This record gives sequence, C-alpha cells and structure tokens, in this order.
Amino acid sequence: LHEHPATLFPGTGLPSETGGRDADGSAVNIAVPAGTASAGWLRAFHAVVPPLLTAFSPDIVVSQHGCDTHWSDPLANLQISLDAQRIAHAAIHRLAHEIAGGRWLATGGGGYQAISVVPRSWCHLLAEAAGTPITPGAATPTDWRALVRRTAGHTAPELMTEGVQAGYVPFERGYDPADPVDQAIVATRKAAFQRHGLVALP
Repeated sequence: LHEHPATLFPGTGLPSETGGRDADGSAVNIAVPAGTASAGWLRAFHAVVPPLLTAFSPDIVVSQHGCDTHWSDPLANLQISLDAQRIAHAAIHRLAHEIAGGRWLATGGGGYQAISVVPRSWCHLLAEAAGTPITPGAATPTDWRALVRRTAGHTAPELMTEGVQAGYVPFERGYDPADPVDQAIVATRKAAFQRHGLVALP
C-alpha cells in the first residue's frame, strides 16, 4: 500500500507487478494516487488486504509500518494522519489473530519526521502489539518532551495523535469509477484477486 510510482521514487509497484518468474500472484501492489488522505487510504487497505490475507491463509503476518505516509513527511505525497496509522496497526493485529493464530512480526520502515511522527506512530504500534493500545488523546511523556527540547532544541507534540477522525466508507458498499482511490482499488483487485479465487468487484 503505497503512493503511485508515477509520482514517487523508485517508479515501481504498479498493480500489474504481481510477482517474479514462478511466483505470479505473490506480490500485490495498491498504488494510491498522490494526495490520498486517511479515509481513502484506509478504504484501500480494507478493500484489498483482509480478503487477500484470508484467501492466502499465511502461517505468520509480517507487516512493515513506514511513517512516510504521514501528511507532514517530506518524502511522500500522501495525507495520512497518525490516527489512520494507528487504526491500520490495530487492523493488522486483528488479522494476525483471525488468520495466523496471533503470529505477527511488525517492523518499522521509512519516516523522516523523527520527532513529531515516528516516535508516536511506532509507540502506538508497539503498544498495539503488546495488547495495551494507547488512548488517542493521551499526553506524550513529559520526560520525552524535555529530552527533545534539550537534545534537539525542538518542541515535541503534547498529544499522542492529532485528534483526527479517521473513518472510511467500506468499498463493499459501492464504488465510484471516477474516484482516483477507487480506480486504484479496482486495478489492484483485478490484477490480484482472481489468482486467489476472489471476486474483483463488490
């Protein structure tokens, strides 16, 4: 689940890229358009990932949680909130229990907002993995804020998220052929779903 390669290095990750030789169907790319916000990003995730994981039935779920999807990150051109990232962490955790007996290996990834985003997002990830999710409106630790000011000369965020409502409309309720995010979802489902015995359109 990433920004479309037409607008971001390295220019790979199209829905048509479904795996190498003798591995067709082993790769699935959801290439959302630049500017995609939290609701569209979560809609794309839920339209593709849960049904494919269920069909594939892995022994373990390995997930990579890059933070450069965040709206303030200088690398990508997405508009994702910390709240949406937190919701995705929880969704993957649930899927690991539903499909893989709770076996889940979560890794970090990219992210260039080393003070305002990465620590908070990964703190939510680790707390979710430990089974003790952090309340979205919780305050960040005062010791951490003091450390940031002392060592980096910056003012650290006071809350664990941005307080953004990160809801989405499920793809299964219908799709808009003119919507760029829905176009990305349809392209991925058409490229990948049939290989796993799934129906591409709702």
